[in-house]
Amino acid sequence: MTYHFNFDWLATYWPVFVSGVWMTVQLIAVGGTVGIALGIFCAWARSSGPRGLGACVAIYVELIRNTPFLIQLFFIFFGLPAIGIQMNEVVAAMLAMVINLGAYSAEIIRAGIKGVAKGQFEAGASLAMSPVQTFRHIVLVPALQKIWPALASQVVIVMLGSSVVSQIAVEDLTYAANFAQSRSFRAFEAYFVSTAIYLALAITLRLILMQIGHRIFATRRRAAR
Repeated sequence: MTYHFNFDWLATYWPVFVSGVWMTVQLIAVGGTVGIALGIFCAWARSSGPRGLGACVAIYVELIRNTPFLIQLFFIFFGLPAIGIQMNEVVAAMLAMVINLGAYSAEIIRAGIKGVAKGQFEAGASLAMSPVQTFRHIVLVPALQKIWPALASQVVIVMLGSSVVSQIAVEDLTYAANFAQSRSFRAFEAYFVSTAIYLALAITLRLILMQIGHRIFATRRRAAR
């Protein structure tokens, strides 16, 4: 069998791919930022928060970590309207990513908090700080510094998992690949290009996150001297 590669059709569909990449970038920008913020809150609730709140967060974390992302997405977009909660496909996709990343990052950050020396908590108490102030000013940054590479990897995983949001008609990169191949009948080339773009996005996102971490923690180390 001889297959003739042909990428000339890209000249026709490149605007669709550009639009898809932009949507994927927006999804991970919102999902990553808000998801990590949610993860920090949940990590605090499970490690230092009120017992009742910690128990609720534990249920949320186990629920999300033991169910498929696609089902979570479908539940938000198709299930919630049954009880009167409606949202467009982009908001539903962002909310699903936030909820998913929030659960996974909560456990990663909690592991970092466990690695912080008890003396740090005692230092906060000796300075008359409240538990929240101690967590924010003394515990959180050292904890993040320990687990930042793992947290960055989790954000990249969620970005790659966002490829399923095209199932609810979000016009992301996967949607662009499906659109192009269905009209050009060049499936190999369409998914080859989308694979290459996802690879580039994943590497770029990881480098950006590691650079952000380097700047944040380098500033902290200089301030501590």
